[in-house]
Amino acid sequence: MGGAARILSGLLEARTGQILSESRAWRMETALKPVLRAHGLSDMDALASRLMGRKDATLENDVVNALLNNESSFFRDLQIFDMIHRHILPRIHGQRSDRTLRIWSAGCSTGQEVYSLAIQLCNDMARWRGWRIEILATDISTAAIAQAKAGIFTQMDVQRGLPVGDLLKWFDPAGDDWRANSALRQMIDFRTDNLFDARAPQGEYDLLLCRNVLLYFTPERRQSVLRLLARHSHAGSVLLLGAGETVIGHSDDFIPHAEFRGGYGRRAAAATQAGGAMRRAV
Repeated sequence: MGGAARILSGLLEARTGQILSESRAWRMETALKPVLRAHGLSDMDALASRLMGRKDATLENDVVNALLNNESSFFRDLQIFDMIHRHILPRIHGQRSDRTLRIWSAGCSTGQEVYSLAIQLCNDMARWRGWRIEILATDISTAAIAQAKAGIFTQMDVQRGLPVGDLLKWFDPAGDDWRANSALRQMIDFRTDNLFDARAPQGEYDLLLCRNVLLYFTPERRQSVLRLLARHSHAGSVLLLGAGETVIGHSDDFIPHAEFRGGYGRRAAAATQAGGAMRRAV
């Protein structure tokens, strides 16, 4: 990795905690071409020089947004969404006497994951009628959150995983694109937030999704994120990570879930201690 690439990857790590892998590093110049054009810079060396020469918050933000991996799709890993629909949500429904469902998607990218969840809930609204449903979706990328809030997706985006029936039912044409209708958009609270200085999450969540996020962090950073997720979960919470991620070796708070394959639940002692601490804090 050259000098300019090291400076730029160092900025990404400092701002987000993400380590730029070799597979992403070789695509760095391609990812940054729009930034170079927008700021009148000839190449990555000129970009690195500008960043080192003076503080430019707008340029830094543009670089970080360009380097972040915002890969997402509707109903990504369909078996996970099938498990959420058939098993996890019905279990939560049976447990919550206060008729409140709270979901947090940490690292939500451009929003396809939480829109998929919102579609599932809307399609099963007879079950949830009379419930208060709160969906928090956070990501450090200001560009990703802006797109997610707008709810506008290209034809290619909606062709990746979104059933045609759900597209026609829950999205409206927007020129050549599609926009999630107001019912879906109003269900979700999108926030720009940093998992290492989190301000958006409040209280405890029944379902927490942090999928394909931890793999970009060092082991120490993974432990920090899992501690944050533990602070905002309770004894009955379910945590879902990406297919290549695990809590094993990174957290004493979570263990593989006894019922939901690929999911994680709170370790009994840890959940009891966390619940007591939360009540004392309140």
